[in-house]
Amino acid sequence: MSQYSVKELEKLLLYHKELYYKGKPEISDEAYDALERDLKRLDPENPVLDVIGSLFESSTDKVPHQRKMLSLDKTYEEKDLLKWRGKEDVISVFKIDGSSCSLIYEDGKLVMAKTRGDGSFGENVTAKAMFIESIPAHVGSGNFEVRGEIYCTESGFSHLAEEMKSRGLETPNSQRNIVAGLLGRKENIHLAKHLSFKAFDYISEAPFKFEHEKLDKLEKLGFKIPDYVIHKTEASIKEVIAEAQDFMSKGDYLIDGLVFVFDKILLHDELGETAHHPRYKIAFKFAGETKNTIINSIEWGVSRNGRLTPVAHVEPVELSGAMISRVTLHNYGIVKNFDLKAGDEIEIIRSGEVIPKFLSVVKKAQGSFTAPNFCPSCESKLVTEDIWLNCTNPACPSKIKEEILNYIQKAGIDDLSDKRLDEMIRKGLVKYIPDLYKLKIEQFFELDKVKEKLASKMFENIQKTKTQTLTKFITAIGVEGVSTTKCEKIISAGFSTLEKMLSMTALDLQQVEGFAEKSSNDIVNSLQSKKPLIDDLLKLGLEIKSEEIHLGEGVLGGKKICITGELSMPRNDMAKLIKENGGLIVSSVSKNTDYLLTNETDSTSSKFVKAKSLGIAVITEEEFLKLI
Repeated sequence: MSQYSVKELEKLLLYHKELYYKGKPEISDEAYDALERDLKRLDPENPVLDVIGSLFESSTDKVPHQRKMLSLDKTYEEKDLLKWRGKEDVISVFKIDGSSCSLIYEDGKLVMAKTRGDGSFGENVTAKAMFIESIPAHVGSGNFEVRGEIYCTESGFSHLAEEMKSRGLETPNSQRNIVAGLLGRKENIHLAKHLSFKAFDYISEAPFKFEHEKLDKLEKLGFKIPDYVIHKTEASIKEVIAEAQDFMSKGDYLIDGLVFVFDKILLHDELGETAHHPRYKIAFKFAGETKNTIINSIEWGVSRNGRLTPVAHVEPVELSGAMISRVTLHNYGIVKNFDLKAGDEIEIIRSGEVIPKFLSVVKKAQGSFTAPNFCPSCESKLVTEDIWLNCTNPACPSKIKEEILNYIQKAGIDDLSDKRLDEMIRKGLVKYIPDLYKLKIEQFFELDKVKEKLASKMFENIQKTKTQTLTKFITAIGVEGVSTTKCEKIISAGFSTLEKMLSMTALDLQQVEGFAEKSSNDIVNSLQSKKPLIDDLLKLGLEIKSEEIHLGEGVLGGKKICITGELSMPRNDMAKLIKENGGLIVSSVSKNTDYLLTNETDSTSSKFVKAKSLGIAVITEEEFLKLI
């Protein structure tokens, strides 16, 4: 039995093969052969076994695109985006700031990876792509092309900078430019292991009626895809634009806007393409301006999850019509790897209304970065975890303040600003989220410049939030990893009441489209940790209203359906029918499944046996069509 997984063996073999062809082997031929035998035993068809030395010899090998990789038309104006959309349903994904890449699969094996280049010809980057963990070397079967974006996360950038430093290489000075830099390297191509990939297009002979079906197909094949939203209203579009702006400040990788595409493939065919861009897609971008400035000092704040967030106080500079004196430095890993300190000249960017952020170092000052050892709020000893510095004190005042502030903002309590909350905490009026609902009108008089009218208004604003929708409540109490969009997905899968959501297991959540094992575990663990807070709020009279959110209107109304065996109609057509009638498709049978759809009357398949054992209704295709 090998001590390594298939993915680890792929990376090891590629790494040592590269060194061998560079004339710098680190292990013996026998040791290499042993690794190769292990991979052959675990995955006999793995493409890495077929890799030859020529793969490592050139990064300037130009290769043609069978179908041109076009640029996108773009707009910076919301009104232009809405005019382009008209009344049609559109899909949005974050526009990742990286390098576009095309992956060619033959018989399910990765045989070529190429950059966009000039759209007609790209560079052959197959060797580098094989080091990227989120690019599978072998998926399913058949011939197809996958297009997506290679990018670098904040964590990946920090680990990359550390490795380059340890190898005596020039360390990168910008997360923005590192992807193109690594893809163009001729040496140390294994450094591409620090990059990531998200897929956004699937090109094959398979017929698709909707764009979102392509993304679902990619996810089922094992590719990471960007979170997508299907928009049926202008309000939904405006909401996702706000989410993107927030992600630009707080997300762990760079985006520069959103990509919108018509969901109906028929419209793609009707609208066609220009020589430059497809007419059925558009990029909505945030106007960004960059300038250089000097760091005066670095201040460390504490977020609601206990992570320390570094902010630079800089020489004031005007950006996008605003005078900027504070800039986010992202996290401990960025500050450490860039050796950021007072006196450094840095490049900063501001896009739209997004908080300005650090981009790169222009000129270093004398001295070196010094990490804080103690929490600036409670003086507890700090713990380093990967690229973060964490305060583990659950009673840390700053941590609690950020939790309360998040609740105020997400629950929609008006007239309670950040500064006002600081004053309330300082005067002992609020120490914990439930304390907001214990306040009496007269206590507001203790606050600066608050008279009877404002006190009554603030009190009423708090009381109004005693009734909340489930989505608003879950995002307000700060369940990790749950945005409004993700919460709605969970609710649409049938967890439509607070009780159902609290009884949800990680396994249940993994059955919901778009939730992987790790994120499911993180969400469920975070939700369970909030139980004492939820109990305290319920005791104070909060009413959390159940929600019915489903993908379509119809008789199925959020019912979860699993399909197994052969059907007379194509699976894609059946999936469309289920979704159009309000149903949800799940990939496996669990206690929360409503129907198993199959034409088999008796079967030994695991799904059939499990459905019978759990008492889940088994319906035929004919019965299903009658039902809808």
